Amino acid sequence: MPNGVDKRDLPTKICVACGRPFTWRKKWARDWDQVQYCSDACRRKR
Repeated sequence: MPNGVDKRDLPTKICVACGRPFTWRKKWARDWDQVQYCSDACRRKR
């Protein structure tokens, strides 16, 4: 990537519902510390 940050350099977390790792997204920038689920489907499943 010429501009910005390489995706592999972004922070990751493990989804509490499915156990898979997921990567930081810009839409989560303000509340990354509270994000627990990788998707809406996992959040509904809990």
